[in-house]
Amino acid sequence: MRIFGIDPGSVRTGYGCVETDGRGVRLVTCGAITAKTGDEFPQRLARIHRELSSLLEGCQPDYVAVESVFHASNVHSALKLGHARGVAILAAVEAGCTVVEYAPAEIKRAVVGYGRAEKHQVQEMIKILLGLAAPPSPHDAADALAIAICHLHSMPPVGLGVDLGSRIPGPESPVPNRKPRSWRQYRPPANG
Repeated sequence: MRIFGIDPGSVRTGYGCVETDGRGVRLVTCGAITAKTGDEFPQRLARIHRELSSLLEGCQPDYVAVESVFHASNVHSALKLGHARGVAILAAVEAGCTVVEYAPAEIKRAVVGYGRAEKHQVQEMIKILLGLAAPPSPHDAADALAIAICHLHSMPPVGLGVDLGSRIPGPESPVPNRKPRSWRQYRPPANG
């Protein structure tokens, strides 16, 4: 299974693709799409769309994970970021991929274990998780890989032939005398 992560930005959009067979994760590709000096905003968006479309065609991912917007320094920056996200999502949908979104704190928790981790901490964890000789650079590429790995951690185990819904008892089908082994398995009592 392949997951393609996108860290959208109007000046630099990070991308990263990982692949898993259920036993380990390996790097497929990563990098950043950088706007050329002097490009007008519409040209930047066209470049992001064109290059992401080409990368998605080459990688053939099963999922595309995109960082959701959480805040921006001002309204103008938020609008530009929103346009870049829209172009990235459009490229993914045109490639026939399922698109999922994750908040920045959720991504950092999934990769580093702390929702307020700093950029260098994310880069180091990506280096460790993927067994790389050096942290991915620029940080936008590491962020995109973190988004892809976040989605990987949010999915049921690959290749086990098990439906996650049948493994985790829900409120409608409780298993008596069985305690959840993780917070993901906890279900509040039906009468609570």
